[in-house]
Amino acid sequence: MTMVSVVIPSWNTRELLRTCLESLKLNLPHSSEVIVVDNGSHDGSARLVAEQFQHVRLIRNQRNTGFAHATNQGVEAARGAYVLFLSTDTVVTGNAVKLMLAFLEQNLRYGAAAPQLVHPDGTVQRSHMRFPTLATPLWVGTPLERWFPKNKEVQRYFARDFDYDLDSDVEHPPATCLLMRRKALKKSKPLDENLWLFFNDVDLCRRLWQAGWRIAYLAGAKVVHYGAMSTRQFANFAPEWHKNRLAYYRKHYGRVGGCFVKACVGWTFADHCVREFWRRAHGLDEKSLLPAWHTFSLFWKH
Repeated sequence: MTMVSVVIPSWNTRELLRTCLESLKLNLPHSSEVIVVDNGSHDGSARLVAEQFQHVRLIRNQRNTGFAHATNQGVEAARGAYVLFLSTDTVVTGNAVKLMLAFLEQNLRYGAAAPQLVHPDGTVQRSHMRFPTLATPLWVGTPLERWFPKNKEVQRYFARDFDYDLDSDVEHPPATCLLMRRKALKKSKPLDENLWLFFNDVDLCRRLWQAGWRIAYLAGAKVVHYGAMSTRQFANFAPEWHKNRLAYYRKHYGRVGGCFVKACVGWTFADHCVREFWRRAHGLDEKSLLPAWHTFSLFWKH
């Protein structure tokens, strides 16, 4: 019986993928499998896996079908009692996976466990967040955050009070490295593919909590994370983030929630324009409005 299936979506991070796969050779429990889903990479990532990591199961997509879809493909092919979602820009160290597996084996009320993510220099990444509410799009990323940068919603949403030195329950750790109990996934396609790139892990964790599962953070399990190495290559990063956030709010808060998010984004864009025109009127360096307009126009169509 396969105990752990590691699912790694990959898109144009060849050397990081190599490092990630090398780190797994010595740091996985017995009876584990590794599945790489290559999302139409053009940097030779798939060839690297096929030629140098023959023990890895490789799924090739002809184009980038999105993080959610690629992850679901890996889960559908997985045979393990546990599924480890893992990003290519990670290095699994020591017994991180074994610690998470042991915890889930001993604590049956938990559907998932997450490690402590650290930067390459060893400093802790403050990666955990709390679920967004209707207050979040109003106070985070809008003029209100600029006027009141330490407002209560910013503190709550970004979990500024979270102690990363202690094991604890968390609402939604990132899917950068997340060990899931197969029974908790329920579906063969656990991620909502309408959330193409962003917010799919938030949605997954929210559904876990709603189903009665808990999610653990284990400070002793450490994984190095380089951070957003695939997404930073994506040309439509900002429009896709806004689009996926809008889809998340429509899913969990209905049409009213979606309209509210649109209103907050519209207000923020208008504020951005007013401030830029003020800068120009006072002879300050001009900044192009085209990037903001491009993001806003693509988002508003949805």
